[in-house]
Amino acid sequence: MKLARSCILTYHSLDETGSVISVRPDVFRAQMTFLAGAQVPVVPLSEVRSTPGAVAITFDDGFRNFFEHAFPVLRQYRLPATVFVVSDYCGGCNDWPTQPKGTDIPSAELMTWSEVEEISRAGIEIGSHTATHPRMGVLAPAAIEAELRASREAIEQRTGKPVRTLAYPYGESTPLVRAAAKHHFSWACGTRLAYLSEDSDNADLPRLDAYYLQNRFWFEGLQSPRGSAYLGLRAFLREMRQKLQSRKSIPNR
Repeated sequence: MKLARSCILTYHSLDETGSVISVRPDVFRAQMTFLAGAQVPVVPLSEVRSTPGAVAITFDDGFRNFFEHAFPVLRQYRLPATVFVVSDYCGGCNDWPTQPKGTDIPSAELMTWSEVEEISRAGIEIGSHTATHPRMGVLAPAAIEAELRASREAIEQRTGKPVRTLAYPYGESTPLVRAAAKHHFSWACGTRLAYLSEDSDNADLPRLDAYYLQNRFWFEGLQSPRGSAYLGLRAFLREMRQKLQSRKSIPNR
């Protein structure tokens, strides 16, 4: 890795379904093995902007397969990570009202609070993914405040640790949403496919979706010129697809 550009990786579910939110467990293990062996600085989310060439690892939704597959690997290699949980759904499954119908997104169990507490004690940072996983951009100000406050307070009560990070469901935010996020959190993550830069907004940090990096060639070239070109093309194609999908009310990846 030749270019000292930091980035945030996004994972969702580690499973075998091949869905748009899925990475196979064996692929994840191989990726973490590479990061550890290549001596890439894998740092907490709070340190990724201040560490040149660093990688931060994040998981959205809090699937139970994180506890089963990712947690042992991260613990083996002593790699930090942040898991954004949907507080009202801990111990349930990803059947929140905004879950799109007619897609390949699998129905899967989410971690219980006892599992969330266990990974927190082991050093995994627990962040907020709101209370109910709504489309934040369409909520009234009072509902935005309620989602953020309820989630933060529930996680803090269960883990005994301050919650400093947020990931917007579907990556959606507006100036109003970001202003509320700044009130409750130090950092908030979106889904814009990009590396970090000096201009990155702490209230809407870009991330690189691991779904696009499952091929070893692209993952291991993450911070090389070929990786930059590949991800730039992916970002362009995704932007075009999202414009088409917005007409059909399909959530953005």
